[in-house]
Amino acid sequence: MTATDTVHGRIERARIELTPTQLALGLALVVALGFVLLFVQEPMVHDSMHNFRHAVGVTCH
Repeated sequence: MTATDTVHGRIERARIELTPTQLALGLALVVALGFVLLFVQEPMVHDSMHNFRHAVGVTCH
């Protein structure tokens, strides 16, 4: 990654380098995690998913 990298450039590079199967699996993972974060409100599960998001660098508040 260089200082001139942009989000648009990274998306274009991913579009070229990733196969449709890899893109589908990545999208499925994002959807599954989103579903779990949105609908699983059992406090222990919710807290562990919340901590996981922070561990991977997602800022939520």
